[in-house]
Amino acid sequence: MKKLSAVQIKQQAVVIKTADTLEEQARTEIPGMLQCWFDVQYHLFPSSLLLCFQFEDQQALEAAEPDLLKWQKRLSGAMLKKGVILKDMRRHLVFTLKGPDE
Repeated sequence: MKKLSAVQIKQQAVVIKTADTLEEQARTEIPGMLQCWFDVQYHLFPSSLLLCFQFEDQQALEAAEPDLLKWQKRLSGAMLKKGVILKDMRRHLVFTLKGPDE
């Protein structure tokens, strides 16, 4: 794996802090949410950022689906506070049953 530059390390810190904050909020507010994980290619940041909320089963996923836009807005707002603009917030957060290794 290629070593991250100083700018990319700062970007990584912003993403990790934001993901941790949203994960903590989501675990208390969304029943059945297991974890939050992300995928990003730092040389294409922020357009490559994808945050995933993993759910334990299909029923929990379907129950949470109406709140997806709310969480996408929260991610966009949290990143904006850190100085990162997500042009299309709907592309950067999804609800899924898949884990980070799948």
